[in-house]
Amino acid sequence: THVFGEDTGKQSNIAAQMRDELGDVEAGFAQASLTAETEVHTATVHQGYIEPHNGTAQWSQDGSLTIWTSTQGAFTAQKQIAAILGLAVGRVRVIPTEIGGGFGGKIPSYVEPAAAMLSKKTGQPVKIVMTRADTFEGTGPTPGSCVRVKIGVDAAGKLIAGQAWIAFESGAYPGCPVGAAAMCVFACYDFPNALVDSFDVVVNKPRSFAYRAPGSTHVAFAVEKVMDELAVKLGKDPVQFRLDNIAVEGTRRSDGVVYPRIGAKECLEVVRDSEHYKSVLEGPNRGRGVALGYWFNVGLKSSVTASVNTDGTVQLVEGSTDIGGTRTSIAMQFAETLGLAASDINPSVGDTSTVGYTDVTGGSRVTYATGWAAYEAAQDVKAQMVVRAALVWEIDADQVEYEDGSFRTKDGSKRIGFKELAGKIDDTGGPVVGQGSVDPAAGVGGSFSANIADIEVDPDTGKVGILRFTAVQDAGKAIHPSYVEGQMQGGSVQGIGWGLNEEYSYTDEGRMANSTFLDYRIPTCLDLPMIETIIVEVPNPGHPYGVRGVGEASIAPPPAALSAAIKNAVGVDLVELPMRPDRIFTALSASNPTSVAAG
Repeated sequence: THVFGEDTGKQSNIAAQMRDELGDVEAGFAQASLTAETEVHTATVHQGYIEPHNGTAQWSQDGSLTIWTSTQGAFTAQKQIAAILGLAVGRVRVIPTEIGGGFGGKIPSYVEPAAAMLSKKTGQPVKIVMTRADTFEGTGPTPGSCVRVKIGVDAAGKLIAGQAWIAFESGAYPGCPVGAAAMCVFACYDFPNALVDSFDVVVNKPRSFAYRAPGSTHVAFAVEKVMDELAVKLGKDPVQFRLDNIAVEGTRRSDGVVYPRIGAKECLEVVRDSEHYKSVLEGPNRGRGVALGYWFNVGLKSSVTASVNTDGTVQLVEGSTDIGGTRTSIAMQFAETLGLAASDINPSVGDTSTVGYTDVTGGSRVTYATGWAAYEAAQDVKAQMVVRAALVWEIDADQVEYEDGSFRTKDGSKRIGFKELAGKIDDTGGPVVGQGSVDPAAGVGGSFSANIADIEVDPDTGKVGILRFTAVQDAGKAIHPSYVEGQMQGGSVQGIGWGLNEEYSYTDEGRMANSTFLDYRIPTCLDLPMIETIIVEVPNPGHPYGVRGVGEASIAPPPAALSAAIKNAVGVDLVELPMRPDRIFTALSASNPTSVAAG
């Protein structure tokens, strides 16, 4: 069951409270033979996109407004800007520009309304670009958190109960992604009994917003630490212990969702059987850690328009902003549906005046949902072209079939290729324009990601060096494998930065002290080895080509894997992110460093 907390009428900085309950957690813990628990704290971190927020506005004499902006969602920006300025939505045209990173941080509109008002006042186009300090201090980073997790197992080592208490710092305004964290906290494993309490807490910090699998990294850090502790107490290999309790098709999540076909088990089996995991890690102060993470992915609305050219190529316009190479992956799905070469498809990103409504690029939804819209647009094109072939042959359309890029009569007497028929569309009725719009509420299919991390700790400084790092992820169907690998590597790097370096630091007066990339330290190539990737393909039954979104799950497990590796290397259990060198050094210097809540 999923319920929201009641308003008690008392003053509080708790903006929202939610509870998810599965089975009877008290009875489960009463039957448990062994329990383990932890409390972890994670700092506020920024999405770290290189291009700051910017927008250009031109207010025309007819009262219409055109916006060029770096955004993850043109239609979302259109609605936000229209509402702020009191305009009809149709009077605002938003043209998304090429985007220099977003990761959830470029869903809200900040500078565009101000640029619009200045344009109206001056009668000239106006562009506003945020400074880096404004970007850090005035936009939405991911929330800091406190997460408590307790897990119980029976005598055979099977999970029997899990309990989580999750509090997220929402910043100055409510609306943090703690609900997503609650959905993810126990999502990797099969818990017959679970209780999750989550809180949206308002604090005097910048308003928080989404960051790549929002909420999942926070809770994975806590849950995976407890899973490691239970594996040690049970004397089991950490991967095998997870496999013994892994979520599979039919598992019910703590918020009530029942899984279709998923790839969590397959990801861990790949880890277990990998050369990396089987290899020997030798040397002092070195350790290996493993962890598993999850993101549920979303569907939402997507639209695609396809126009057939007379040379047989196709102009494909999608409504999704391209952040991770989705123009290519969408074009490939369209081409596959029609049996055409991907090189014959010319993809582009439309604006709010050239394509149907499309939700934001986020939630690992674009290759899935917009790809599905492309599939539907291709089906529409095929149906129209079948009619054109029938006109050419002067037969009924139901006598025409299409396969592998060619139309033919059912009796096999006539055949014409797609390109040849495209040359006749002007003589058979004019333009052929296909359209596909989807809003998949079910069948989205979550994605699981597993990591193996080998590290070395410098005992004199506490600095962690990463020796080797492997990311394993279920992509459902990898439409463009090198792009999938890039998403896996990028998410892993961001998770590594979250785990070791990144945090908002404040002065005693409450001002942010590190609002530049000089002081806010994201990882560079000097900090990292080549991230090894292994793509797992467990088809998603809810998509025509088995696709699962892959953009986000990869950020969830790295901090937990690094924490386990540090503990295995030098015996200290850090429960606060980031695991900075000074915190590790302090833990190593303590007389009994078994559990250090560093300050």
